[in-house]
Amino acid sequence: MQLQPRQQLLEIWRAMARSSYTAPDWRWGGRAEKNSISDAEQLLCLLSPATEVPVFRLDRPDETADDVIAALQRLGDSVEIPKLLIRVLTGYMREYSAPDGTPIFAGASYYAAPDGQILDEDQRGLDVVDSFSISVTLTVAVIGFVRVFRTVLTRENLRAEADELERLASRRLTAAMVGLLRSFAVNVFSADSDFGVELCRMVNQEGLPTRQIVEELREALREINARLRDDVQIGSGAREGSELDNPNRLFECGWSWGVVKNAPAIELIEDVDVGVQREGVAQAAPYLYFTVVALDAIQTLFSERTRLLGLLDETQLKLAQSLQLRWELTQSYWSTVATFGSGRWPLEDLPWRTTDGVDSDYLSLLVSGMVIQDLVTKRASDAELIRVGAVLEDLAARARITRRPFAGDPALELHHPGFRLGLELQDQPGKEFLVWTAADLSPQLLRRSLNLARLIADNTGRSRLLDLSDELWAHLFSRRIPDGEARGLWDQPSRAYPQLDADPDPAASWYFTKRVVDCLVAAARLIDSAPQPSEQLTRLAADLIVEADHLFDQEMLNGSSDSGRPLQAEREQIQVLLQRARTVRRTQPGTAVSIAQAVLRRLDKLSAARRPAKGIT
Repeated sequence: MQLQPRQQLLEIWRAMARSSYTAPDWRWGGRAEKNSISDAEQLLCLLSPATEVPVFRLDRPDETADDVIAALQRLGDSVEIPKLLIRVLTGYMREYSAPDGTPIFAGASYYAAPDGQILDEDQRGLDVVDSFSISVTLTVAVIGFVRVFRTVLTRENLRAEADELERLASRRLTAAMVGLLRSFAVNVFSADSDFGVELCRMVNQEGLPTRQIVEELREALREINARLRDDVQIGSGAREGSELDNPNRLFECGWSWGVVKNAPAIELIEDVDVGVQREGVAQAAPYLYFTVVALDAIQTLFSERTRLLGLLDETQLKLAQSLQLRWELTQSYWSTVATFGSGRWPLEDLPWRTTDGVDSDYLSLLVSGMVIQDLVTKRASDAELIRVGAVLEDLAARARITRRPFAGDPALELHHPGFRLGLELQDQPGKEFLVWTAADLSPQLLRRSLNLARLIADNTGRSRLLDLSDELWAHLFSRRIPDGEARGLWDQPSRAYPQLDADPDPAASWYFTKRVVDCLVAAARLIDSAPQPSEQLTRLAADLIVEADHLFDQEMLNGSSDSGRPLQAEREQIQVLLQRARTVRRTQPGTAVSIAQAVLRRLDKLSAARRPAKGIT
């Protein structure tokens, strides 16, 4: 793989330190006006690698790598960097809290008006799932960072600052989890409604009668239906139970764009206060973009790091259980729909079309991410994973990343300005109230490709995905800002697509840069993971080890017991190598093959040395 995450992340950190900090002040904002999401994205460009990739850790000054300190030298030394982060993170938590302490999750400058007009403060102040989700990711990282850094603090005032940050982060985490529970939506509709017709048309890849498709789809979703009806008890979504009982109904589930209309407040234990739980206004129907964003965030709540460090308190653990239930049901639902039938998958019929009649390759990418995660949960075969990999390859070509665009190519709109989502109110269905733009197709495609490559054991399929990842990274690398204070950060799409208008003085897009950082973190995990063992190499290694064992036993039987020390040392080394080959045979079969071949060569030399020389008579 050509992508080298350590070097690239260090370059990003160096550029980020230059553009974000002028002592003693941290500089917020970038291409977008500062808001709760953009500022969190900026912070996560530092915190994600620092908390997820061991070689980038900043919470133990004695263990901080020299090249990391050099990249962030503008922020201080190994001791000053985490102290600065404590101050900056505390400032963020306070900035996005109301006077009464209620955490703020407004979309603000990330919202736009459908008619291009200026939004009023009420519209800008509406909560959005993207802010709930990124707050979960950020606060879990912050709490973990503080827990470790506190162990090396000795000064009482620094420990007090760390305790205050953890308190603020924990409150924001709880509030964000409550917001996600109140933003979950189950949309129930009849099979002959517009929604039902579109869903059946999407999943019917074999031209079967609609009645048969409806029956088979309901049967495939029966368990998910039952769990939504019986197990979802708190937050939004629970009220749909009676409608789900109707055998003539279909449904879809996921996250709306904000707290849904009439979502009940979440009852918390008496001493837990997250402030005001505001009334929802969002449409009670899932949006694929916000569903995927929420799923990615929820996954951090039950990650290995979160469990090992015990980052969640009692209340958060209960909320996490409810969110994990929705996480499982949502991924299972979309994976079932996307892989429905015995022939071609609906996912493979590009582009994906939603129940409200919108189709786009970007939507196919969103669905493929949910399919990948669900296939991992079900321990699916390489053949199924490779089919998703083929979809990612097709999407890269259709998005004009691995193929050149033509004049006026509409595919370029997915890169700039991006995929446009119309956000609707529950009280005004069919009418756009706000607009949200998603312009992360390229980095999201790379991250899914890297994650999928880590799961596939088949060498051919894995190699194809790694080749695709290299092409995607080359595309992303070409989009870096080349000049100015934001040089080395993202995004300038006109450098990859000259057909697009260039920004003469672009500022950093933390939205895009954070997603590139996510890709590099995924690449670091891929490189750091154990190689996927090949069954063919495993069998070959076993055969070679059996032969080497047998020949070694012959050597021990036929060799002289009073041989010199050099020969005895050689036999001992061979024995050690054989044991090593046995140890790594299942996890690193290629290594075992190499070791076994070296042993066989050494045994053959010993055997040849005992044979009498044949002279000429």
